[in-house]
Amino acid sequence: MSVVRVLFSYIVFPGLIFTAVVGLFLTWIDRKVTARIHWRVGPPWYQPYADFLKLLLKETIIPEGSSKVLFLLGPIMGLVAMSILAVMLFSMNINPHNTFVGDLIVIIYLLAIPPLGLMLGGSASKNPLASVGVSREMTQYFAYELPFLIVIAGIILKSGGSVKFGEIILAQRASGPFLYSISGVIAAVVILLSAQAKLGFVPFDSPEAEQEIMAGPYIEYSGVPLAMYKVVRAMMLFLLPLFLISVLWGGFANWWAILKFLLIIVLMILIKNTNPRLRIDQSLRFFWLGIGGLSIIGLVLAVYGL
Repeated sequence: MSVVRVLFSYIVFPGLIFTAVVGLFLTWIDRKVTARIHWRVGPPWYQPYADFLKLLLKETIIPEGSSKVLFLLGPIMGLVAMSILAVMLFSMNINPHNTFVGDLIVIIYLLAIPPLGLMLGGSASKNPLASVGVSREMTQYFAYELPFLIVIAGIILKSGGSVKFGEIILAQRASGPFLYSISGVIAAVVILLSAQAKLGFVPFDSPEAEQEIMAGPYIEYSGVPLAMYKVVRAMMLFLLPLFLISVLWGGFANWWAILKFLLIIVLMILIKNTNPRLRIDQSLRFFWLGIGGLSIIGLVLAVYGL
């Protein structure tokens, strides 16, 4: 029976199916709000699901000369990682005592797998435009990951040095959300912008810039693998705000978390629709010099308990 429960949690709720369904609905909210900003009507609510089903019915074409295993492994890696992440986030918010040493590090690794899978799959396609996109994705990954890890270090300090995800949530329940401090606000800004880059949203969408390199790493994908990439991004759109709420805003075990979640989603959509695309060198400078410096300030403030 326990095996059945585990399979249910990973495949149905809160794992793959639930996270994918909610994530695809969030992509509709994104498209709808974007359309209204542009004075358009936007698609109906079922459009993301129809697009997903349409891709499932399309032929999967594997480029000649590419590595078939690596080409197909890229989207699978992201799908598996996000399913595991969903289970961990929900289980540790519902029962923070259900935690283990180093699970925060595991979560950080899981968040890193989708972009790594994209680099792997794009590189395996042997397409020169995909290679350009992969190069940009790799550069941007190293750009945003450094300040992201620095603020995570600050969060660990604020929780008393714990690398247990559940204990970070319990520390906030005991003394208040970390967000209600100067270092907490800085950490929220850094994580929010890093999430924007992880999702490939404007202004950090240079790896797939359709007007320049025709979708970059995705250029050779079609059918089921492309549908899997779309679902992985949708799942990340759902899980990244939940991660931010968990480590800085007291977790999402109560109904107030819905308003927090919607606020973060709206902020991400507004950032996406009010900024131009950055060149990859501009993105690198922005994260290493600007956001990187801000994250270091936040870490120093966290050391002094501010």
